[in-house]
Amino acid sequence: MPETLKLEIVTPEAQTYSDDVEMVTLPGTEGEMGVYPHHVPLMTQLAPGEIIVRKDGKDTFLAVGEGFVEVTGDHVAILTDMAIKADDIDEAKAEEARRRAEARLAEHLDDGDHAIVSAALANALAQINVKRRRLR
Repeated sequence: MPETLKLEIVTPEAQTYSDDVEMVTLPGTEGEMGVYPHHVPLMTQLAPGEIIVRKDGKDTFLAVGEGFVEVTGDHVAILTDMAIKADDIDEAKAEEARRRAEARLAEHLDDGDHAIVSAALANALAQINVKRRRLR
């Protein structure tokens, strides 16, 4: 049996994932990184994109938003504003969210609203990209 590490993904709504996994691939702000058991401890920022979780030799794909990652030798904790398994993504809703966000960005927005709408756009694009990549 391969070595594992505990992966926990928490959003403001709920704990969306908690299991022992063989590895996890994360979209960091400095690029994609793979985490295996006994990884060196670190904290980093999570970028909107795709998380790939390997368990029992099979991959699970999730769309994630911005957040933070804490890695210890046997544990990965992810705090993010969004985490949705690829199979649970509603592509039509994500497309509509993308269109709404793009339309809002075309308006004159203050800095706070611009940041909120930009984050919503990034989350919608992450969902669309994960869903479409998994359909191929």
